[in-house]
Amino acid sequence: MTTDPIADYLTRIRNAIKARHGIVEIPASNTKKEITRVLHEKGYIRQYKFDDRTNVQGTIKIALKYSADTKQPAIVKLQRVSRPGLRKYASYDNLPEVINGLGIAILSTPKGVMSDKEARKMHVGGEVLCYVY
Repeated sequence: MTTDPIADYLTRIRNAIKARHGIVEIPASNTKKEITRVLHEKGYIRQYKFDDRTNVQGTIKIALKYSADTKQPAIVKLQRVSRPGLRKYASYDNLPEVINGLGIAILSTPKGVMSDKEARKMHVGGEVLCYVY
């Protein structure tokens, strides 16, 4: 059992990308489902599917995205920011920019899980979960 399920989620995706897998299966939770939704909306993954038939918790099946020409993954780096031992929070006027706006920061806000760009538009801050680029 892991003590940080979001870090485990990010590590499974990182390992699947390094191994050049097309699909990765991850145990589901509501936060992980929302992070997956944000990754899909921003174009970092090809497709995803929630499977609740396997067990009570369910699984998330993620189809990873690679470039057709160069076979490079769409996700270059996934970095966990806030962790159980040290939570990182940011107000809407102090949200981090990942690689001068080329990447995204995923936040958990009172209005749901969203990217840093959406949080700026909605004027909400929250816990910075991870950086993706």
